[in-house]
Amino acid sequence: MPRISALFSYPVKGCAGVPLSTAALTPAGVPHDRSWMVIDPSGTFRSQRADPRLALARPSVTADGARLTLGADGLEPVTLDVDATGPSRPVSLFGQPFTGIDQGSDAADWFTELLGRPSRLVRVPPDHRRVTDGRTPGTCGYADSGAVLVASLASLAELNERIAADGGRPLPMDRFRPNVVLDGLDRPHDEDGYGALETETARLEFAKPAIRCAVTLVDQRAGVRAGPEPLRTLAHYRRAPEGGVAFGVKFSVTRCGTLAVGDRPRITALDAAEV
Repeated sequence: MPRISALFSYPVKGCAGVPLSTAALTPAGVPHDRSWMVIDPSGTFRSQRADPRLALARPSVTADGARLTLGADGLEPVTLDVDATGPSRPVSLFGQPFTGIDQGSDAADWFTELLGRPSRLVRVPPDHRRVTDGRTPGTCGYADSGAVLVASLASLAELNERIAADGGRPLPMDRFRPNVVLDGLDRPHDEDGYGALETETARLEFAKPAIRCAVTLVDQRAGVRAGPEPLRTLAHYRRAPEGGVAFGVKFSVTRCGTLAVGDRPRITALDAAEV
């Protein structure tokens, strides 16, 4: 039976994840997940695609979301009193217009020094009303698309066996930046066929496969691009009908509740025609 082996939140889009033992889901997913985003002077989001050093930033946020601390090796940490009610400014995420609340000069200076390019930090405003697509619509903060990304250790093991067979080195799960990691699956990529995951209080429903991008090429510990894997190997056996390569699945939250490491969620399978 599948078991939740790890949980992560990524408070600042593109920055390091925060491991959790439990997570009280909101409609937008794991608490504080992608609630903040780094932008350039025009308001366009910054991503590890062009700014891999984002991975070096280690954010932590208080449970109530009132204070955010940013840390990275070689930089003085900064702790912010989060502005959740100030005026919003326009921001852009994959060409889509949203708004964000600017978090002030200390955050801007910190990310500008880290990335070597003018940057600012914004927070999701209270009136953020984003609708995500897929089989089960939902909402999320500044995530690429979808509230909760689920991947399995069985799928990672299959990928790493293929990489090793071609002379490469195995990759850690953090290349894929999941929120929920499952173990105990019978086969690699069984998660592709899950219509729903349900605990005693929470329910997640399938939205769509996770199509992977160049962020997976970034060594999350070093903050640099590190070769063609995993995209090169995934291209041999995980091409998606809609284009690109798939690893993991995006789910929408249809009932808020608690997930915990060690939970064994009940699984409802997708209809065979949808797999």
